[in-house]
Amino acid sequence: MELNRQQALDLLKTYNKEPFHLRHALTVEAVMGWFAQELGYGDQADFWATVGLLHDLDFEQWPDEHCVKVRELMEAQGLDSALIHAVVSHGWGMTGTDVQPEHQMEKVLFAVDELTGLIGAAALMRPSKSVQDMELSSLRKKFKDKKFAAGCSRDTISQGAQLLGWELNDLLDRTLQAMKACEGDIEREAAAL
Repeated sequence: MELNRQQALDLLKTYNKEPFHLRHALTVEAVMGWFAQELGYGDQADFWATVGLLHDLDFEQWPDEHCVKVRELMEAQGLDSALIHAVVSHGWGMTGTDVQPEHQMEKVLFAVDELTGLIGAAALMRPSKSVQDMELSSLRKKFKDKKFAAGCSRDTISQGAQLLGWELNDLLDRTLQAMKACEGDIEREAAAL
């Protein structure tokens, strides 16, 4: 079964209530859609975005079973196996799953999940509380400061850049640009939830 956007959002809200988790899902959704367009997968942008929206479906209620429980939840809904594989693969090496990201979309998700959290935390430290005036040099400093947003794995972000065959700075810059492009939409939708 394929989900439309509203069905995916309803499914997300079935298992996620915390504003932080919902905002993160909306952020990753928007960033994944942006990357689909940017990387020449525009015809798959809705699928990329759905993967982003649902990537942490199980995290709020089952953090110790993250990327494992989600398979059960999604299979019970009869969801597409490609969607399930993509969501499960973003936990490769970090959770109880050994499903490796294979497709370009899965590699992007693996790379940007933690990074969007780091960028979001860095934005909150700015007087503007926004990514709009954030420079790549500022983001690089926050990335190097292991004490800042310590829960965001720098190793995973770096590994994601390697999986994609990109320089780390390229991943940082592209993800920052994606978040700048999507910030207004994310803010409006998060406020409406």
